[in-house]
Amino acid sequence: MLHCPRSFARTIAYTGLILATGTYSALAADPTGDWRVADGVANIRVAQCNGNMWGVVAWEKVPGGKDSHNPDPAKQGRPTLGMPILLSMKKKPGADAWEGQVYNAKDGQTYSSTIKPVGSDQLEIQGCVLGFLCGGETWTRVGPPIPSSPANSMAKGADKGAPKGAPAQPQAAAPAPAPKTIGSAAPAPKQAAGQPKDPVGDICLLSDIAKSTR
Repeated sequence: MLHCPRSFARTIAYTGLILATGTYSALAADPTGDWRVADGVANIRVAQCNGNMWGVVAWEKVPGGKDSHNPDPAKQGRPTLGMPILLSMKKKPGADAWEGQVYNAKDGQTYSSTIKPVGSDQLEIQGCVLGFLCGGETWTRVGPPIPSSPANSMAKGADKGAPKGAPAQPQAAAPAPAPKTIGSAAPAPKQAAGQPKDPVGDICLLSDIAKSTR
């Protein structure tokens, strides 16, 4: 029988602890997924589209909201469900944070904002002035991280003639696959009570995002 020296066994255990810690840190710093805003009026779905983070209203406590204050006449009256509010947020060098703009449907204006994961189940929003994001608040995770998928690779300008199910292009911050993920390769996450179907799906395929990431 092969026997391992105790020192060798300890080395293996220590290495495993380091790997496990690194994996946890990567997941903890992942801002993708569905998040419940602080006052519970909406869920925001965050996903990486063409290397930047985007966030879209994926659920509303009171259905039927309209973007009536948008300065673009063509967008006035569009549903707030499925509307992008976190716009092309870029990774901040040397930090687990993303910077960009946030859209406020209450006044039709955009504001500078930063998102930063705290642990694995909270997301801090800072530097914006919104009706439900007043000066910064913390969102709570209600859906798992969203890995890259064949569906959102199409939103990155991938060849439309690529075979169905072809793997997405590599991304620097792409998280490891997780159960119940968004995209054509996996089912959507479980929906909040009172919303049996997912009306938003892969946000990278929404027209307002797809045309901005091509």
